[in-house]
Amino acid sequence: MIVVREIARLRGELAPHRRAARAIGLVPTMGALHEGHLSLVRRARELDDVVVVSLFVNPTQFDDPDDLRAYPRNERRDRELLERLGVEYLFAPDAREMYPGGFSTTIHVSGVSEPLEGAVRGVGHFDAVATVVAKLLNIVAPHRAYFGAKDAQQVAVIKRLVRDLDMPVGIEVCPTVREDDGLALSSRNQLLADADRARAPALSRALVAVAAAAGQGRAREQALAAGLAQLESAGIQPDYLEIVDPSTMKPAPPDGGERLAVVAARLGGVRLIDNLALDERGQSHGPASARSTRNAMATPAGAPTDR
Repeated sequence: MIVVREIARLRGELAPHRRAARAIGLVPTMGALHEGHLSLVRRARELDDVVVVSLFVNPTQFDDPDDLRAYPRNERRDRELLERLGVEYLFAPDAREMYPGGFSTTIHVSGVSEPLEGAVRGVGHFDAVATVVAKLLNIVAPHRAYFGAKDAQQVAVIKRLVRDLDMPVGIEVCPTVREDDGLALSSRNQLLADADRARAPALSRALVAVAAAAGQGRAREQALAAGLAQLESAGIQPDYLEIVDPSTMKPAPPDGGERLAVVAARLGGVRLIDNLALDERGQSHGPASARSTRNAMATPAGAPTDR
């Protein structure tokens, strides 16, 4: 695996592959890789001839300086994991390479970036995400780019960005990978105190409870109340728990269509997010997640299991 830190050099490395009509896949990450990231890399390895993984802790998307400082970093371990999977290129620039002196451009994707995470963290968060992803897509010019379904609003923002700007790249969204107790994998999980780690699976239980209640035909308020009960039993006050249209991230209408149960909460100093897709009947839609091992999501009595 070749480690590249300069934009110009990466473009030079990829040029022969592009001339040879080899498919290039990009997996953007902020490092501290876990099985969720690696599942994206494996998918890229299946579909593309050349795989580029980016590792860049983007400072502009952190609304809390303490969160940026605490974000886990271990490039040596990340490199070892990627080498084992046969990744051709690791692009690991620093902030000065990505944001040189005089940098003054920001991309704002209106509408979809504003509710939920946008309301809690400010729309500047997704402005920063959209800007850095646009830069990575322009730098690598991949045929496909891979993102995890756990970051549902980020996926919606990126899909809208690519559509609106006519970017010639396919966006591949891969299933969430979970621990045995249902907790969605996240680089931030390793920052959880033991007591908070024990409470954290309540987020996934809340989503399953929402799905179960919706699947039984209960009204939106009743379905959300079932999820809130799971969170309250673990002493968790969410930033939000909602049922949304995954393309707009606004509250989903009650008359069918794609729906997504989404949750965010802070446990100690660590903020976690999760989601579960619902079908038109409000039931769990397909396999909501990949499992890191056997990893069945904890399911309340009477709740639907993943198909």
